[in-house]
Amino acid sequence: MPLQHLQHFLIQTEDLEKTKDWYVDVLGMRVGPHPDFKFPVYWLYLGDDDVLHLTQGGSQVSENRLKYLGQQSTATEGSGVVDHVAFRATGLMDLIEHLKRKGVDFKERRVDDQGLYQLFLIDPNGVKIELNFEAAEAWGREPELMATALES
Repeated sequence: MPLQHLQHFLIQTEDLEKTKDWYVDVLGMRVGPHPDFKFPVYWLYLGDDDVLHLTQGGSQVSENRLKYLGQQSTATEGSGVVDHVAFRATGLMDLIEHLKRKGVDFKERRVDDQGLYQLFLIDPNGVKIELNFEAAEAWGREPELMATALES
C-alpha cells in the first residue's frame, strides 16, 4: 500500500469565487480542468499538477457534494475548512484487505474521466483521507458511487 506523494488538499469556502481569485491573484495558481462532480468546484494548478481543490462549504452544501464527499465540518474559517488530504497510492486490493483487517471503514468512489479509483477514510481525529489509485487496479470492482452517477 505504498503512498507515493501528497496529491492535493480541498478547502471548503462560503465564497468560492473570492477564494479562487485570491489563490490565482496572490499565489499565482491557475484554474485548470476538473471532473464534473455536479457540485461547484475549482481545481487550482501549479504547473501541470492540481494541488488545491476548492468547493462550497458551510451548512448549505449541495446533496451531490454530501453524497460524494461527505462533510466532516461545516466550518468556513480556520483550519476546519480543510475537508480532506489526498495521496496518490498503489496496491489497491492489498490496501482494501489491510483496512478490513484493521477494522477501518472506507468508502469507494470512481472518477471515470480522471481514470481514478478512490478510497475515502477518516483518521482518528476526524480528518478525511482520500487515496487515489489508477482505475486499472480496481480489476472490475464496482464502487459504491461514481461521480457520473450524481444528478445535475
